[in-house]
Amino acid sequence: MNSPFSVKLSICFNPPYLDPMPAARINKVIIASCAVWPQYCILVYSKLNHIILYNKGEFISRGYEKKYRQNTPIMKESKRILFISQQIYPFLDTETPIRMRNRQMPEYFQSHGFETRTFMPKFGEINERRNQLHEVIRLSGINLIVSDSDHPLLIKVASIQSARIQIYFIDNDDYFHRRKGVLDADGNEYKDNDERCIFFARGVLETVKKLRWTPDIICCSGWMSALVPLYVRRAYADTPFFENSKLVTLLDDDEYQVPFSSKFSEKLLVGDMMQTDVRSVAGLPVAYEDLMHLAIDYSDALVQVSPTINSRLLNYAQNRGKNVMPYSAEEDKAEFMAFCNSLLLEE
Repeated sequence: MNSPFSVKLSICFNPPYLDPMPAARINKVIIASCAVWPQYCILVYSKLNHIILYNKGEFISRGYEKKYRQNTPIMKESKRILFISQQIYPFLDTETPIRMRNRQMPEYFQSHGFETRTFMPKFGEINERRNQLHEVIRLSGINLIVSDSDHPLLIKVASIQSARIQIYFIDNDDYFHRRKGVLDADGNEYKDNDERCIFFARGVLETVKKLRWTPDIICCSGWMSALVPLYVRRAYADTPFFENSKLVTLLDDDEYQVPFSSKFSEKLLVGDMMQTDVRSVAGLPVAYEDLMHLAIDYSDALVQVSPTINSRLLNYAQNRGKNVMPYSAEEDKAEFMAFCNSLLLEE
């Protein structure tokens, strides 16, 4: 068999990233490392009769897929989960339960066969040199209109080497790069946090579209990600890209204190969205609870990740008939993964 690969072979039964198949179809699987593209591997089936270029659930088309795919057993692709988090350790220095959770979950899902993408805001307090951030030119350059003004979208990326995960950062000079976090130097919340929230949510979704990476699950953590469910279900309602994505919102106790502007509902509208899509916040100052009501309305499921969250939010979710995973004192990643998998089985 002609191949550009320098092959190192090891025998393996039932690799973790493959769906189980009848034993007669897979007698042996040989995993061969690739000298040309070392991040990929070759999977060779049934005594070298079939070959696929495979990378954690994706067929890799490098001129070999067409040659070998027609005789290859059909395999289910691995599931994709998009994590959208307001804060992740160690990029924000202080170690808190929320930040640690947002760091550990992508690693855990990835280690269990999921493809993951993770996004967070590029707050000014994040040290770009120490964390080795660099701009992804091919993803940057989009202008997003927020409150009748153009704002360039910059995408940066860095890795958590110990966890083998990559983090994408949403950046903009006005909204993030020049601002330490959600509070100013005097400890007051920025008056345009509402616009920063809009820019972050839209920036993530536009970038994911540009990556052509359709997620099966979208997991939102932090109030700055709370608009993602609204935009997925309304701004992108006429496109198939997010049509089958399940939306999970994490409920925590990190609330903002100063209500958003009464013009917030007008700023939210984009594309073919209508006022009826945001009527619950129309013309009113928008407190944290109001924003989270909007997130709950458009989410498929909720997860309580703090023991001290606003009980009214839980009642609101339950009254809306939402699937809610209750708080667990023990950080059970396996339980959360099972919860996410159960959503994928729903019609």
